[in-house]
Amino acid sequence: MPNITLISFGYFEKDILEKTAEAVENEFHALVNLRDGHIDLSEFYDPARRQYNGNTLLKLVDSMPFPDSSKTLGLFNVDLFIPILTFIFGQAYLNGRTGIASLYRFSNERYGMTGDNQFLVDRFKKEVIHELGHTFGLIHCHNQTCVMRSSTYVEDIDQKEQSFCPSCRNELEIHNDRQT
Repeated sequence: MPNITLISFGYFEKDILEKTAEAVENEFHALVNLRDGHIDLSEFYDPARRQYNGNTLLKLVDSMPFPDSSKTLGLFNVDLFIPILTFIFGQAYLNGRTGIASLYRFSNERYGMTGDNQFLVDRFKKEVIHELGHTFGLIHCHNQTCVMRSSTYVEDIDQKEQSFCPSCRNELEIHNDRQT
């Protein structure tokens, strides 16, 4: 059984973190540890873009030792980018041990709609599971409802399920069998 560590950098409502951890436990059949991380985010901020560099944040999280964890995901609430994209929801090292995800772009209010905490939490859970899927070697899936389908917009995330399709679930089980 894999051990997954979710590290929250910045303020998150306890309910969001607990529901996300529970979803990860259920989807990966894993032990999930929630931890608080403390870093100065200002060094990752790009004033020209008014966003935070996802590549350097991912490298930072990857450099943090968590010997009791097979996978680690940094949780943020800032607007992330990588140089080739306008923004990202998250990213991870394919078949690696680390990823990041941000809550920043998941609130309805950001898109001029009425706030809905359930949408916010559901989107975040799907993104966290998606990025962790990459760390377990899963690539983007063409199944429209699979959590591993690529998402460019929040509407794409809303159309996905919180779970892996049968093909991705099978790949995940094969990966886990190889690791044991």
